[in-house]
Amino acid sequence: MPALGLILLFVVLPIAELYVIWTLGDAIGIWLTLGLLVADSLVGSYLLRSQGRTVWRRFNAALAEGRVPHREVIDGVLVVFGGAFLITPGFITDVAGLVLLLPPTRALVRRVLVARLGARVAVGMTTAAGARRHRDYDVEGTSTEYEVRPPRRLER
Repeated sequence: MPALGLILLFVVLPIAELYVIWTLGDAIGIWLTLGLLVADSLVGSYLLRSQGRTVWRRFNAALAEGRVPHREVIDGVLVVFGGAFLITPGFITDVAGLVLLLPPTRALVRRVLVARLGARVAVGMTTAAGARRHRDYDVEGTSTEYEVRPPRRLER
């Protein structure tokens, strides 16, 4: 299945992007289409910078509060991917980039991502723990306890 995803990403998506650009160029003109692509890239870089700063502030605030910043890390990854999609020329990737960069839609993507990947991680962790269950190296009676003594001072 990963090979199919790579084929879709590197073969089908660029062909679809070229088709949309070609069709839009025929409808509104090539110069206006190119202007839209340049404007998309500029807006994408601005949104990447502003949303990246926001996520970075929330990340630091979570660390200062002593919380694990799992939500902020996921948001940071989604912002980076969204910015990359918006900077990449093409209208299909621009829509994906906007979805990942705008906070309301990013929250929806984060929920779906956590729900799908969270189940996989939980299954993977229980499977890995179950596979190693019989390799318990801490066998009763094999450890040795030593008396803890304070460090000796040098005598003169």
